[in-house]
Amino acid sequence: MTHATEVSETPFPSLADIRATADRLAGKVLATPAWRWQTGAAATRLSPSTEVWLKLELWQTTGSFKLRGALNCVEALDADAKRRGIVAASAGNHAIAAAYAARIAGTRATVVMPQHASPLRIATCEGFGAKVVLVKNVHEAFAQAQALVADEGRTMIHPFDGPLTSLGTATVGLEFMQQVPQLDAVVVPVGGGGLISGIAAAVKQLNPDCRVYGVEPFGADAMYRSFRAGEPVKLDAVDTIADSLGAPYALAYSFGLCRRFVDEIVRVSDDDLCRGMHDLFIDMKLAVEPAPAAAVAALFGPLKDRLDGKRVGLVMCGSNIDAARHAELVARGKPA
Repeated sequence: MTHATEVSETPFPSLADIRATADRLAGKVLATPAWRWQTGAAATRLSPSTEVWLKLELWQTTGSFKLRGALNCVEALDADAKRRGIVAASAGNHAIAAAYAARIAGTRATVVMPQHASPLRIATCEGFGAKVVLVKNVHEAFAQAQALVADEGRTMIHPFDGPLTSLGTATVGLEFMQQVPQLDAVVVPVGGGGLISGIAAAVKQLNPDCRVYGVEPFGADAMYRSFRAGEPVKLDAVDTIADSLGAPYALAYSFGLCRRFVDEIVRVSDDDLCRGMHDLFIDMKLAVEPAPAAAVAALFGPLKDRLDGKRVGLVMCGSNIDAARHAELVARGKPA
């Protein structure tokens, strides 16, 4: 069991380390923009005093925030490790980021993906030069990736856990707080916790009064259950349209950072995700995958009353989705 003392002792990225990482990654990752949402649902379903700002990380190179952590990990490898190559397990966004990071760092990537992964994501990984291995589900993807570490000496680039990963994602929080001063709250979609752990560490050190909320689908709520249990837990199954949020378990490091810096985890349904996708497409002309829509669903759902009249930041974490699937889910989210 992860006790409170263990959580409080979890090492966390300092502001100095986060700023140094941002400087090191500059020119290799994009400083993505922030934009205020002032139309449609934001104007009609929220009080006039509520400000909603979107951190547009879906415009990052590779289409998601994942490059920040993956590249930070790959660049830390020595020459011998780069010669042996890397391996990643992912439903898509992390696999794409790992493939791209390997290419620009001069190493080789094998990515293990569940067979239900989007054909667009598989093709993108192959386009960046990665070898793609398809397996039955996300649990088998992690097991196969670990086998490649043992058999081939590859380095596992974990999709969400570890100091270098959270240090990379912390640069998202650093940028957002610089772009939109005095945010009252930041809402972050949660899969395994790699994104929110870094963002929360940056946000809370810059402004301890800013609330940080995580959002998970009901069918992939490992961090929510871990908060309730007081220790990282493993799910028996994952069932959500948001494959980018489908981590099958929480792990110690990211869980420890989340317990230290995240105020609360809330949950939303897949129907809520579809409505969020519809709102973002109609109002902001953003074609997002389900994961970023989790932040929107939380704003208009379980967090609506608490965020009334506040300056709120929503992290648009990524968008690697094919046109047909996007159209299907947006249609599902259209109001009756």
